Amino acid sequence: MAVEEEGLRVFQSVKIKIGEAKNLPPYPGPNKMRDCYCTVNLDQEEVFRTKIIEKSLCPFYGEDFYCEIPRTFRHLSFYIFDRDVFRRDSIIGKVAIKKENLQSKPGQDTWFPLQHVDADSEVQGKVHLELRLSEVITDNGNICHKLAARVLECQGLPIVNGQCDPYATVTLLGPSRSDVKKTKMKKKTNNPQFDEVFYFEITRPLSYTRRSHFDVEEEDVDKMALRIDLWNGSNLKFGDEFLGEVKISLKVLGQSGVHDAWYFLQPRDNGSKSIKPDDLGSLRLNIVYTEDHVFPTEYYQPLRDLLLKSADVEPVSASAAHVLGEICREKQEAAVPLVRLFLHYGKIVPFLSAIANAEVNRTLDPNTIFRGNSLTSKCIDETMKLAGMHYLQVTLKPIIDEICDDHKPCEIDPVKLKESENFDTNKENLRQYVDRIFTVITKSGVSCPTVMCDIFFSLRESAAKRFQVDQDVRYTAVSSFIFLRFFAPAILSPNLFHLRPHHPDPQTSRTLTLISKTIQTLGSLSKSKSASFKESFMASFYDNFNEQKYADSVKNFLDLISSSGRRDHKSIETPIMLKEGFMIKRAQGRKRFGMKNFKRRWFRLTNHEFTYHRSKGNTKGDSPLCSIPIENILAVEKLEEESFRMKNMFQVIQPERALYIQANNCVEARDWIDILTKVSQCNKKRLSTYHPSAYLNGHWLCCRASSEIAQGCTPCTGGLPANIQLDIDGDRETERIYSLFNTYISKLEKMMEACGSKSVYDGPEQEEYSSFVIDDPQETYKTLKLIAERVHILEQEHAQYKRDKFKKTKYGSQEHPIGDKSFQNYIQQQSETLTYSI
Repeated sequence: MAVEEEGLRVFQSVKIKIGEAKNLPPYPGPNKMRDCYCTVNLDQEEVFRTKIIEKSLCPFYGEDFYCEIPRTFRHLSFYIFDRDVFRRDSIIGKVAIKKENLQSKPGQDTWFPLQHVDADSEVQGKVHLELRLSEVITDNGNICHKLAARVLECQGLPIVNGQCDPYATVTLLGPSRSDVKKTKMKKKTNNPQFDEVFYFEITRPLSYTRRSHFDVEEEDVDKMALRIDLWNGSNLKFGDEFLGEVKISLKVLGQSGVHDAWYFLQPRDNGSKSIKPDDLGSLRLNIVYTEDHVFPTEYYQPLRDLLLKSADVEPVSASAAHVLGEICREKQEAAVPLVRLFLHYGKIVPFLSAIANAEVNRTLDPNTIFRGNSLTSKCIDETMKLAGMHYLQVTLKPIIDEICDDHKPCEIDPVKLKESENFDTNKENLRQYVDRIFTVITKSGVSCPTVMCDIFFSLRESAAKRFQVDQDVRYTAVSSFIFLRFFAPAILSPNLFHLRPHHPDPQTSRTLTLISKTIQTLGSLSKSKSASFKESFMASFYDNFNEQKYADSVKNFLDLISSSGRRDHKSIETPIMLKEGFMIKRAQGRKRFGMKNFKRRWFRLTNHEFTYHRSKGNTKGDSPLCSIPIENILAVEKLEEESFRMKNMFQVIQPERALYIQANNCVEARDWIDILTKVSQCNKKRLSTYHPSAYLNGHWLCCRASSEIAQGCTPCTGGLPANIQLDIDGDRETERIYSLFNTYISKLEKMMEACGSKSVYDGPEQEEYSSFVIDDPQETYKTLKLIAERVHILEQEHAQYKRDKFKKTKYGSQEHPIGDKSFQNYIQQQSETLTYSI
């Protein structure tokens, strides 16, 4: 997913919480209500869509979306649509956030006013232009200036209604003239190559006068401009669609008379009246955009080594990893990169064992063990999320799918019971669901990932050693994580754990809440379980599960997943569903005279095979239209757009042929390529070279080789880790940790002061230092000093890279077109920095 940039890898990612919309304009009919959904778009390319919330003007979505961004973009946009059964869905309004403004309020819930969507403002893409002003002597001896405007190419134009047939118009604008020229239309491409030149006369001789010579009227070049408009040719009665424009003052020609640059397309300035933002309602969003600039691995070795030896530092509170947790505003900020880094290098168990043991020794009451939001709790939560994702898929997904699809009523609160529902029937529905989920969890011990079992064994031992009198603490130490922080949240919010694509509807969400509460209580092994419920109806319902067999099942399960003698069982034989969704595939030509057309199919990938089906409903029981065993996948690579003039295509290469597939957007294409590559990474016959274009009309489009079995002409992309669960980039995580240290450097310095204060004074510590856990001031100070030194070195490397990039970068290049506001801000910052340095 990284973009290479002069020795650096640049990663972009965004994490979005789509909360709710409010005060949407009513539908102009008798009902007034709307059926609305929200889309997330990179510029105009849709990458995510929420479920539809019916009959509401204040729809609550409650959906989370995370993605790695595989390309450059200018705006992150959110569109609210109103579903229309008979016509195309209508857009109510949008929120468009410029890339440079995405980090203004990271992680904060913010209300954004919805803006009107105007076809003239929906633009994306860039255009390459070359202007040249030259003198020409006419037949009668006068000097005439001619402007040559060359439209070379465009990139990244939007696809409108599934197609893009672009052309450009070139207009010379002056005080008393407007000359228009037009390029040829390019069919089925959003990256058209025009390479057409248009000539305009700038100085024109007037009519012959009585004085027998020409009076020449000089036009003021500085007052003239050139406008290039991009259009999508359309057969619709409404005319061609506007794609964007560029307006260039001829002042740019300067003394040289030549100008060559890339421009971002801009909205049309049509003088439209401003509309109050409150007219369309607003949308609540929480956006965290991250951009990581990652150096080669050797740059991070000093800081990485300091972090990875944290488990061996005595006391562990003096280690670099523990210090990061102390200075971050939220423990979660530190936990995410730390866990990923330690998992990548295989050192997660000793690290978690060390910090958990230290926390247990600081805990006074066994009933509060691991109940706070400590670094230990957050790190174990994150580890379970990463390592236990497939465990959840196998254990919970089938029954969660059934609950969400069947919509059985399970409400047992008499106040909320509907008139049409029967209390006893609802109670029995809920009891059966709880019983089934409890059974699949307590029978799943052998499937629990080894890394989780090793962590649970360490927790159990530390707790039992600290609280030797309490016989149950060895169970509650483990159950507080596996039930309270793993299974119960996954049942409550299955969309957050990739068990469902969307947040459940209100009725199903209520059912899952009741199940989650009961499972959580069953797993807690508390002595007065009924008392743990605030609601009397829940306490009454729990009487169904007060039998000793439930407590015994929980203890047997906890014993199994936290046993030191537990051996790593073989891989689960049941196929694990890794990814599924609709895509468009090209017929593979297995029939000699069959048509090689494109069809929409439902694709499924498990750890055994990659299949496609006629529709989503045909995956259960019916045999697939095509099945490719994982061992037959020789490579998975992008397919050049020139092959079929279609974006977001990739190829799954098999021994006999390649399967050509088009994903819905760039994010999905990247995700499918990544996961297919990972799952087939260990295949013995994987290819080292491939053809980046298709085989059409008797030859490969890329290398023109005529043989269909000719060896590939391009090296396959680099290998990826075979472990699908833990695909982690160690350097990227170290860069994130460096960024956190750098962000909280003032707190790091304050902690150094606290160490000095503790070492010198034996009295009560100052209030500003009391928040830090410092067991050994001298050892902690040594670590803090090493961290500060290594962070400073990396900070200098980043500053030097920015200075070098600033010197080399040209505004108006393909990478930084004119109109790139984020780059203009960057130039301004660097200019100020360089001036300050001087």
